[in-house]
Amino acid sequence: MERSAGTHTQEWVPPRAILLDRDGTLIEDVPYNGDPDEVQPLPGVARVLNELRAMGIPLGVLTNQSGIARGHITREQADAVNARVDELLGPFDVWEVCPHGPDDGCDCRKPAPGMILSACKTLGLKPHEVAFMGDIGSDVDAAQAAGATGVLIPTPVTLQEEVDRAEYVAKTLADAVALLWKKGDTA
Repeated sequence: MERSAGTHTQEWVPPRAILLDRDGTLIEDVPYNGDPDEVQPLPGVARVLNELRAMGIPLGVLTNQSGIARGHITREQADAVNARVDELLGPFDVWEVCPHGPDDGCDCRKPAPGMILSACKTLGLKPHEVAFMGDIGSDVDAAQAAGATGVLIPTPVTLQEEVDRAEYVAKTLADAVALLWKKGDTA
């Protein structure tokens, strides 16, 4: 499933930071999760994150949490879940949370680039210096809209059309990281 396509005119430089979707990428996707006890890291994720930290790569989490706007969870519950993720898999250098619903017209909800741009500002980086990894099309669409590198890590909820249109696809987070560092070897 690993794939890279397309051509880039710039010389490839590995990302200076990795931004990650939360649900389905770092942890098991529990819809509208407001319970920190239900946070379950995906297999191998902690190891990969620790390897990236050892390399000095800043890490961030960017998550749409429409359950807040829909009234399924409170902001406090979402923050408690994020704190549990940070406890189990962190520390993360930046957190971005979009509390809006799909029809709210905000600039932060993926596929809009707002959270990526904000994370880049916090990290002092330009969007082309970061990669954003997630499990659905809106994640890679947000990366593209921001000018970042997007990597799709499909799960059973990922649509085939999202896989087909993604420039970079990897089976796991470890494969996604390897793909980005290997890319420089073939550029």
